[in-house]
Amino acid sequence: MTTPLSTGRDPGIPSPAEPPATPGAPVTSAATPPLAGPLAPAGTPPAPEEGAAAWRAQPVTHYENFPVASWLCPPALRAPIAAIYGFARTADDLADEGDATPPERLAALAEYGTELHRIAAGHPPGARWAAVFGPLQGAIRGHALPVPLLADLLSAFTQDIVRTAGGLTYADREGLLDYCRRSANPVGRLLLHLYGIHDARALARSDAICTALQLINFWQDFSVDLPRGRHYLADADLARFGVERALLQRQPLDPRARALVADAAAWARALMDEGAPLVHQVPGRMGWELRLVVQGGLRILDKVEALRGDSLIRRPVLGGWDWMRMVVRAVAM
Repeated sequence: MTTPLSTGRDPGIPSPAEPPATPGAPVTSAATPPLAGPLAPAGTPPAPEEGAAAWRAQPVTHYENFPVASWLCPPALRAPIAAIYGFARTADDLADEGDATPPERLAALAEYGTELHRIAAGHPPGARWAAVFGPLQGAIRGHALPVPLLADLLSAFTQDIVRTAGGLTYADREGLLDYCRRSANPVGRLLLHLYGIHDARALARSDAICTALQLINFWQDFSVDLPRGRHYLADADLARFGVERALLQRQPLDPRARALVADAAAWARALMDEGAPLVHQVPGRMGWELRLVVQGGLRILDKVEALRGDSLIRRPVLGGWDWMRMVVRAVAM
């Protein structure tokens, strides 16, 4: 499962982590939340304010590409952002980690969704995911988080399980955009909600950035996704370039496959450029945080484009010089 609100393989997750000491390295920070999963130990549900503090006291062990919701985030918003992060990270793990079968994953996500609506209705969190839903309930109460946006994330996770298990593909870009609307766009809208930003232009720009980040993640992870039966290049795009899906990773790579990847990268870049002016609408330190998110996505696209299609067989990653370049470009925006 991939979403900009998840770490691991994904580029755009809002993690409450401090920026890594070594760029591109796994993040470990006393300020980051734990990654509770399906086997999280049972315990007494914490009070919302206590849960948020406990959530931040554990390390993030998943790989982080972009520094999001770090020390730049206003202290008053770190707890709700940590709660949103923990909710999405745990759901992502339910959908994607371990050895569970697709039916078992779907059942776990259904139970997780039921718990979301229970705590939103004011019921105390159950024991299984107390460390997730205790802080989230506090964030919902304290900041009136839109629960449908959280539910949209679960809908996307569920869809990914079903489609991957069936080896299904997307017919066209419209279908892929509908997936991004639920897998990625809720993240940006939730963050804007915390900042009290609700105007239509800002929401549209946020959607463009989040969709671009989701697409960038797909194009970055061809070498991982394709062998696992995850297909995010649309049938219509393959047909347009005359590329057979079964031959995407055959070496030497077909020039048409290289052209297809370049076109996909250009699509994501256009969306990111469309959304980038949002950095000037978000106030204070979070605006600078968003600049780094945008530049991180664009830098991954630089890497994808520089590989000239070889991202189909090897994954581009960010190194130390890339992070320095991101900072310089962020300042220049």
